[in-house]
Amino acid sequence: MTDSLYERIYEVVKAIPVGHVATYGQVARMAGIPKGARQVGYAMAALGRGAPRPEIPWHRVVNAKGESSIGAEQIKRLEAEGVPFDERGRTDLRVYGWTDYEEEMLFS
Repeated sequence: MTDSLYERIYEVVKAIPVGHVATYGQVARMAGIPKGARQVGYAMAALGRGAPRPEIPWHRVVNAKGESSIGAEQIKRLEAEGVPFDERGRTDLRVYGWTDYEEEMLFS
């Protein structure tokens, strides 16, 4: 069950465009897991424990405030894609947040 759930989450994450971010909650909703933000976090953490999955842009998933939940490596990767962070370590979700996601619900 967990593997298929994680694969649904990973499919959503792979759809986040370069230069944009999505929140854990957005990814959960798109994967058909209402209130499943924590599950998305677990799925992202599992990427570091298993076989490498370079096709999954884990760094494009941020918390609801637009902050990195992972740290400097995530911020570095996002800034390289053109997603800036302010002095508080936040990106502007109104500008860089993935807004087309609602029209592209993959597993609803």
